[in-house]
Amino acid sequence: MNVRFDLDPAVTPELHDGICALWAEVSNAGGAVGFVPPVTREDVRPELRKHLTAMAEGRQRLVAGRDADGRVLATAFLTTNTHRLMKHWLWVYTVMVHPALQGQGAGRRLMTAVADAARSVEGITALRLTCRGGSGARPFYEACGYQEVGRVPGAIRVADDDYRDDITMWLDLG
Repeated sequence: MNVRFDLDPAVTPELHDGICALWAEVSNAGGAVGFVPPVTREDVRPELRKHLTAMAEGRQRLVAGRDADGRVLATAFLTTNTHRLMKHWLWVYTVMVHPALQGQGAGRRLMTAVADAARSVEGITALRLTCRGGSGARPFYEACGYQEVGRVPGAIRVADDDYRDDITMWLDLG
């Protein structure tokens, strides 16, 4: 399926609802995007509002992947740093690809679009993200050029008896 990636698309009701739907579908398919299944769109909506507020305040940007009909199939949010010594890199949050597209290259194309978007921001030299251990995300990000630079064992609790590592990944854009 052809996916077109856009930086800072207009936040329309369709985009809002599309991201909610994608987030719930990715979560319910086992994706490590801040929730543990089962998840509804209404569970996701308050978290999405936080992202949209940060976008409206100029602290965050969105890379959205959509099909020819405008259906949201992939997202990643780029967040600026407020610390004066860390303004040269961006955080990458809520990286999602529709479950039906996983394994078909859409994720790599999304991460390329994220890196391209970051390079378009004056002074940005790197990207940083975290991922959940045991999810298969670390090898994916490594294949996209990121390197593991830190790990906090057991920092993420997905169930009473299931703790996962919080893995920090870094991509030098130079």
